[in-house]
Amino acid sequence: MAYELSDSITVAASPAEVFALVSDVTRTGEWSPQCYRSEWNGAAATDPAARTVGATFTGHNRTPEREWSTMSEVVTWEPGREFSWKVTSSGTVWGYRLEPVNRRDDATVITEFTRFTDEGEAFFAQKYGEDAAAQEADRKDAATYGITETLYAIRRIIEG
Repeated sequence: MAYELSDSITVAASPAEVFALVSDVTRTGEWSPQCYRSEWNGAAATDPAARTVGATFTGHNRTPEREWSTMSEVVTWEPGREFSWKVTSSGTVWGYRLEPVNRRDDATVITEFTRFTDEGEAFFAQKYGEDAAAQEADRKDAATYGITETLYAIRRIIEG
């Protein structure tokens, strides 16, 4: 059940400002419905210059049913354009694409996306066995609604 989901919203801020916010993984808990805390690992924990492609961070997640942590690796770091990461256990990619509105520097379309691949299917099959399809469907539903909820929360943070 490989898939890609996305949604977009326009905010009153420059792509550079939006990138600075969404690429600060330590703030993820302010907008994510599942990830309540994240921290950079290794050199990226203390050196902002190390927060680029290849840097890793740990995200701590929860739903009413359970809590779990994942390690992710930054796969795209293009200031003002795109920030994305890959969950190392499942290969699922998450990220944000940023586009200025009509070449202006005071409005940005943010697109949040996730891509669940064949690698994720194999991970879920190994981890959940016969329950893998149900687990995948639950994650897809959570992502579908969570992406939209996240984007509205980011807009509230940016616009006040």
